[in-house]
Amino acid sequence: MSMQSIPTIEQIKRVPKVLLHDHLDGGLRPQTIIDIAKKIGYTALPTDNAEELGEWFRESCDSGSLVRYLETFSHTIAVMQTRENIIQVARECALDLARDGVVYAEVRGAPELFTEQGLSLDDVIQATLDGYREGEELARKEGFTIRVQSLLCGMRQNNRSQEVAELAVKYRDKGVVGFDIAGPEDGFPPSNQQSTFEYLRREDAHFTIHAGEAYGLPSIWEAIQLCGAERLGHGVRIIDDIDVSSGEPKLGQLASYIRDRRIPLELCPTSNLQTGAAKNIEQHPIGILAKLRFRVTLNTDNRLMSQTSMTHEMTEVVRAFKWDFADLQRITINGMKSAFIPYPERLEIIEKIIKPGYAAIASE
Repeated sequence: MSMQSIPTIEQIKRVPKVLLHDHLDGGLRPQTIIDIAKKIGYTALPTDNAEELGEWFRESCDSGSLVRYLETFSHTIAVMQTRENIIQVARECALDLARDGVVYAEVRGAPELFTEQGLSLDDVIQATLDGYREGEELARKEGFTIRVQSLLCGMRQNNRSQEVAELAVKYRDKGVVGFDIAGPEDGFPPSNQQSTFEYLRREDAHFTIHAGEAYGLPSIWEAIQLCGAERLGHGVRIIDDIDVSSGEPKLGQLASYIRDRRIPLELCPTSNLQTGAAKNIEQHPIGILAKLRFRVTLNTDNRLMSQTSMTHEMTEVVRAFKWDFADLQRITINGMKSAFIPYPERLEIIEKIIKPGYAAIASE
């Protein structure tokens, strides 16, 4: 076999993977939600059967509405209000990703969502980091290598982004590698938080911005040109600036700028299908964007809500676009190149883990 071969599902499961866009409160195990809910007396779950609960989340998120999609988070947030429970969720996140072949992950969360029962923002951040370290250690004992870093989100509709951004700077040498804004796009443009992004740039801090998911090109333009985003969270709607009607794609000014500047797109195909950004995987813009050599990365977004994993995302694009090992390695290296850790550390993971891992599996 060679790098030009089409990988099997079993091989996809084993190739090294990089994940830049994954929400901690969107990736809980259904059984964990049920167990914690019982422990804390939370009675609002639609069912206490793990399989049915997983299915309920997916169906609720298949509505095609980003607003309804976001409503499902009330249940996961409810069971993440104590230090002990946050540590458990973060620990299981790291372990689940490692078992799926992920070697590097940046997992994001909005600390302000987990302070309803008295935890401070610092408490939430520290519990999350402690959980990731515990998960990494458990993964090591199972024979897996993974490094999990944290991204802190401010919620676009609230007014705590500056506070959270300052904490991203405070914890940047302790496991937090960047900042993001999340929540509803429409009506809450990135420029509302412009002063916070200016602060981050003054502090030489990394940040990505959710843009171009539910809302189109103006959201992407603001994120890049007004706020200075290094990466685009989703960015899938950049396809609206590419004319594919004549057979030969023609890029508009913004699409050209993003491609020329190598601005990473944190694409999440399964999630995008749920929120209506594409009708099916075959029509998802990732196929065209990868062919046009945008800096495409592949991500899960919310593993619980989408019933997905990196293996599933890779399997879907391999099936839809006939991607081979070389294509998968390219998007994996794209992800690692776009990570918010120092360049030498990125390079080390590419040279010591990703390239040898792909070469070994492709040559079987």
